[in-house]
Amino acid sequence: MKRRFRLLILTVAILSLLIVIGGCSKKEKEIPNDVDNNIEEVVDDTSSDEVEKNDLADENFSKENEKDEVNTDEINDSKTEEEIVEVEEVVEEYVVGELPLIEGGIKGVYDARGLKNTGTCINGFVIKTFADNIIDNYNSVTMENDMKPEAILDQTKSVAAGDLIVNYPDRTFELLDWAKENNMQVRGHTLVWHSQTPQWIFYEDFDTKKPLVDRDTMLARMESYIKQNFELLEERGYIDMFYAYDVVNEAVEDNGTLRNSLWKAIIGDDYIWHAFYYADKYAPEHIKLYYNDYNEQFKTEHVVALAESLKDEDGRSLIDGIGCQAHLYTGDSIFKYMKTLEAFSATGLDVQITEIDVSLGSWQKVLEPTDENLRTQGQYYYDLVNSIIEANKSAKTNVSGITFWGVSDGVSWRRDRSPLLFDLDFKPKYSYFGAAQDKDHSGY
Repeated sequence: MKRRFRLLILTVAILSLLIVIGGCSKKEKEIPNDVDNNIEEVVDDTSSDEVEKNDLADENFSKENEKDEVNTDEINDSKTEEEIVEVEEVVEEYVVGELPLIEGGIKGVYDARGLKNTGTCINGFVIKTFADNIIDNYNSVTMENDMKPEAILDQTKSVAAGDLIVNYPDRTFELLDWAKENNMQVRGHTLVWHSQTPQWIFYEDFDTKKPLVDRDTMLARMESYIKQNFELLEERGYIDMFYAYDVVNEAVEDNGTLRNSLWKAIIGDDYIWHAFYYADKYAPEHIKLYYNDYNEQFKTEHVVALAESLKDEDGRSLIDGIGCQAHLYTGDSIFKYMKTLEAFSATGLDVQITEIDVSLGSWQKVLEPTDENLRTQGQYYYDLVNSIIEANKSAKTNVSGITFWGVSDGVSWRRDRSPLLFDLDFKPKYSYFGAAQDKDHSGY
């Protein structure tokens, strides 16, 4: 009986346990709405936690990026510094006076850029001392002093002939022979000028103790002088070498008035017209006739007016070109100077730079030839020549040639102002490379 009772109790207990287990399983499957909401809230909370964690993660990632960016910047800066060091190592260090000259010379550079005549002035000393340099760099020469009136007019023969006589000295023929032998073209310089002209040509019987001659006599002497000059060049076989001639030189003052000279005092203001009339009459067609002057940037309008007045009775121009001496300073405005060249070119006449040199500083204050000042000079030459080349391309100017007034500072009339392309020891300066359009070595 007891065993049955115990068995019954055990059976009931097992059944009760099974009922409890079944109820728990049902509760897990049938979750009430409020429980769902709680779960959603939990899920949301979890999401918030994940967002916060993600924010933290992003913040940490951002911080890591910042660290990376800082490191990258440091690396980039380091690379930049390395690159700069490398660039600095690549930059050419040079002593300008030890650089080789431009292959083909300045004339080669200019010819390739449309400038036909590249010149310098010569005398007996420079053709003996610097002949190779002149031949290599230039295709045109101007006699510095040996074709000026005082060099080619002979007083003794004039007195004997009763007429003004042209008689070239041997030194002038030597220069012309040298130029011919070396295939140089020549700019004639100069016929009618107030300076370096013997005063005896203006007096009766070529005697300064006697009175001045009258207008008609002086005009006759002028015509004879100009005629003989071109005839002599032709007779001696030099005429074909000449491509240009400065017929009248420096006749206009900065204020626009005509300079006082015995040419003007005896003949009158029209002496310039007559000079060009006779030159046009006797010079061969291939020789262009120029009016030449200095400080041209200060008297531009006056030179233009003079040039435009030089026409014959039929309105034909007696003048072919305007010569600009270009005795400049590194303090002078290139922009303003280019305006002068543009104004001259607008006349339709040819324009040439005939005696260029660029002194250091200004005429009021000449500077010492320090490396810095010489670099400035090299840049000036580069910029001026480059401006001319570019203006020619755009038809703003028609500059056909550039003549440098001397081969080095040592033989310059302004040697105290270091104006040329080679120094006192005849070593190239920044200005040489500037003039030759080698920007890298022109002081930049």
